[in-house]
Amino acid sequence: MAVLILVFLTSFIVVLYSTPSLIKVAVLKRLIDVPTEDRKIHKRSVPTIGGIIIFAGTLFSYSLWYTIDKMIYYDKIFQSVNEFKLIIATSLILFFVGVKDDIIGTAPVKKLFAHILVALILVLMGDIRITSLHGIFGVYDIPIWGSVFLSIFTYVVVVNSFNLIDGVDGLAAGVGFLSCCAFGTWFIFANEFPYAALSFSLAGALGGFLIFNFSPAKIFMGDSGSLVIGMFICVLAIKMIEYPMQSLTPFWVHVSKPVFAVAALIYPLLDTLRVFLTRAVKGQSPFTADRNHLHHKLIDCKFSHVKTVIIIYVFTILTIGASLLSYFIYEATLSLITVVITSMIFLSLVMAINRNAKNKSIKRNEDET
Repeated sequence: MAVLILVFLTSFIVVLYSTPSLIKVAVLKRLIDVPTEDRKIHKRSVPTIGGIIIFAGTLFSYSLWYTIDKMIYYDKIFQSVNEFKLIIATSLILFFVGVKDDIIGTAPVKKLFAHILVALILVLMGDIRITSLHGIFGVYDIPIWGSVFLSIFTYVVVVNSFNLIDGVDGLAAGVGFLSCCAFGTWFIFANEFPYAALSFSLAGALGGFLIFNFSPAKIFMGDSGSLVIGMFICVLAIKMIEYPMQSLTPFWVHVSKPVFAVAALIYPLLDTLRVFLTRAVKGQSPFTADRNHLHHKLIDCKFSHVKTVIIIYVFTILTIGASLLSYFIYEATLSLITVVITSMIFLSLVMAINRNAKNKSIKRNEDET
């Protein structure tokens, strides 16, 4: 446990003390985002390469404190080292794709190709994939072809979802921080140090970055940050879902692992699903940029950036709490329904508040005319 505190503090301090220099370099080299499009809600130019320092801080801390000393079985040591190697390699792919997009732009199709390539490496070479739904909808073991397809789909969705929610100061970093803390806590109770270390190294980096990214943001993470965060968190989610039940403490044995993973990722998944369905209904490309995200809806209700992200943080924490009710329910499908109901209540409230704000605005304009 003490080592995990060092893991967190190492990445936190690296990001905290390096970000001001990165901001200066970004301004000098004009690596900034100028608000020239109507959909953008920031009013001034802001550096966009914060992902560089998030990635560096996470990788430095994770590599520095990564250890296999407590593993006594050769097959576990081999598996851990192989996974460590592949996680570093695939994160580098997404990092450089993100850096290129932040500086000169990248076509959505090319980014999608990179996502699929990374997913294939992790699934086929690393065998980091979902093999069971652990009783959700009565499904336990998944055939190999279904497991590969589901795992690749999961990687693509989660990585893109973190990329899509990076639209308000402190949102993607804060949600990522909460997700990492949730997964890190789970891996502590599972006595799985390597993945607890990855969770808290990323959490520390995001915590340090939030100091500069919280409203008013001095720097954005850009795709170089959001893509890497999405990949790391997706790996953590899948490894948690696949972790052997016999290694868990009695409490966590009765908490549905897939439901807990969904709850930790609830806002990115909910927002991405809603946006993609809305665009599909309108006949638009799912990768078309717009201001139809839930965080934009809250901003349109005259909530500040700070209030918007705090509302989403609270929603994430409450949903994670709701997933723990599966300890008492003993039925994975009912536990998932509890999380879905919590999400639908939040979605309904946001949309109702947004409609009310629009109606008031229309009425005000009519009164003025």
